[in-house]
Amino acid sequence: MFTLIDLPYPIDALEPVISAQTLSFHHGKHLQAYVDNLNKLIPGTEYESMTLEEIVIASSKPVPEPVEGPARKAIFNNAGQILNHNLYFTQFAPRHSRLDLSRHSRLDRESAPTGPLKAQIESQWGTLEAFQKEFVAKGVGLFGSGWVWLQADAAGTLSIGQYPGADNPVAHGLRPLLTFDVWEHAYYLDYQNRRAAHLEALWGILDWSVVERRYNKQ
Repeated sequence: MFTLIDLPYPIDALEPVISAQTLSFHHGKHLQAYVDNLNKLIPGTEYESMTLEEIVIASSKPVPEPVEGPARKAIFNNAGQILNHNLYFTQFAPRHSRLDLSRHSRLDRESAPTGPLKAQIESQWGTLEAFQKEFVAKGVGLFGSGWVWLQADAAGTLSIGQYPGADNPVAHGLRPLLTFDVWEHAYYLDYQNRRAAHLEALWGILDWSVVERRYNKQ
């Protein structure tokens, strides 16, 4: 059975970029609902003993009707949303500090990537600013609800992915590094219809050290 992840920071720690009210609904209501739904769907199925990533991969593979059906799609949607949100919430830290999740200590937050990730971004986009501009544009340009991702292939080459609904890089054989949620429940209480303003503001609370750890596991 899956459980709701704990936030690695206080509920009001990301203000004013993400308000405590938005975070309480987004984490405590929306993510909790996905966890509850998946726990109701998988007992007695092939997915029951799988990890979250394994469920996403297995349930994303198309199979012939009538095996393909609403239950399989619902399993993918809820598992995908849990995975997406877990990665989303754990990539942030308060503006002036970051949480070292391995040591549970508070350190100066990195405002930009370093090391191999920095080199790869600059190799492909020229500058961090150019990457961020394209990333935000892809998030703004994604029609409807979904996610925009920085993702890596097995060789460490980066790309920006636009995924509707609950879809994500894991379902496509790629490694997820960072993501911005463009479902309206992620920002509407704070930004109304100003999706671009929301996405731009998220850079101020992104903990690049978390993204680097995800990348360096290649």
